[in-house]
Amino acid sequence: MDEMLQELKDYLDGALASEMLSSEIADGELNLEIQIDHILRVLKFLRDDSQCRFVCIIDICGVDYPGREKRFDVVYHLLSPRQNHRIRVHVSTDETTPVPSAISVFPAAEWFEREAYDMYGILFSNHPDLRRILTDYGFDGHPLRKDFPVTGFVEVRYDDGEKRVVYEPVRLNQEMRSFDFASPWEGTDYIIPGDEKASE
Repeated sequence: MDEMLQELKDYLDGALASEMLSSEIADGELNLEIQIDHILRVLKFLRDDSQCRFVCIIDICGVDYPGREKRFDVVYHLLSPRQNHRIRVHVSTDETTPVPSAISVFPAAEWFEREAYDMYGILFSNHPDLRRILTDYGFDGHPLRKDFPVTGFVEVRYDDGEKRVVYEPVRLNQEMRSFDFASPWEGTDYIIPGDEKASE
């Protein structure tokens, strides 16, 4: 399997040399870092080329690196049932530069891109319906960003007693807990069955 993956890497290094920034094999999967302007061409190539046939899109997700100038990575997870390989395709972007939408290549990308927009604020150009998908319509912010505050926002829930939707401030209760057993780091005052052999 590793030899086949290495052959695929060598093939893509040659075929996509002008579009690719880097490629590596990690954890049994091939990772490609692509220039943002060439992402659609690369996705089409990976889908249509006879040696690739990555016809199934598994996921599109975002990753937040707030210390970088291009703080977001958009990661495409593709599967080739014919080759029995998975591949990750990375594109870097910032808060204002949109990534070309992959819907023209993989129609299933629509909801994945909406989720990345909702959770991270990543923009996708030419998306037919780029709006929130998991949070409420009036939600402020993007909850998976690393700089998203944990408190100070409003949560929405249905109140069965009032028979309506209720908006409340987010409260994170962290009460002091008291346990009545010894800490595993301190050890116990009694002998656990079976431990008497270790002390002899």
